[in-house]
Order: sequence, then structure tokens, then C-alpha cells
Amino acid sequence: MLRFLADESCDFAAVRALRAERFDVLSVAEIMSGAQDERVIELALRESRILLTEDKDFGQLVFAAGRESVGVVLIRFAAGARAKIGDRVLELVGKYADRLAGSFVVLQPDRIRISILP
Repeated sequence: MLRFLADESCDFAAVRALRAERFDVLSVAEIMSGAQDERVIELALRESRILLTEDKDFGQLVFAAGRESVGVVLIRFAAGARAKIGDRVLELVGKYADRLAGSFVVLQPDRIRISILP
């Protein structure tokens, strides 16, 4: 089963939704609040967890800086659509679970883009 690490920037609705479906989800806010991005991505890699974030800096880390990663899901929802985050994350995992590891995913209210990590 997939394992996740939710960055502090990640809306907690995603964490609650995944936990409700019995996914293993650690939250940076709960275990290492204030951690630098490098420490967050190191933890995700060390524990084989896909990173859930709303911080575009992780795209820079894995693409431009070539930082190794299990996978990243970048959640991009405008204020008016935020109530749908939990459902969309579950939909993403339900449809694309086999493609999340090794990928950089941009999850939006009406679109999912999956790119293979370098």
C-alpha cells in the first residue's frame, strides 16, 4: 500500500481523507513542525513515502536541483475549490496508485498531470 508524507503546506483535508481510507500518512506538522524542505524530502525518501504538498519549491528540488524523491503530489487548488481537496486526492490514488511512485503529479480541481521524475 502507498505511504505518504504531508508537508506543512498541505491542506489537512488530504491527510484526513487518506487516513479515513487507512492509508499510512505522516504529517510534517505533527512530527517535525517547521522543518526545512530538504529535511522533509529526505524523510520522505528514507521512509519511502510520496510527498503531498502545496509548495512549488519541491518541484524545483526534484527537477532543477535533481533531488531524489519517491514521488511528489503538488496540490494546486484555488480558494473556491478547496472543499474538494480530500475527494480529489482519494480519486487520484484510486485511479493512479500504480503511477504515483517515481512521478511528479500536479493535482488540480479539474486536471491531473503526471510527469515521470528524472
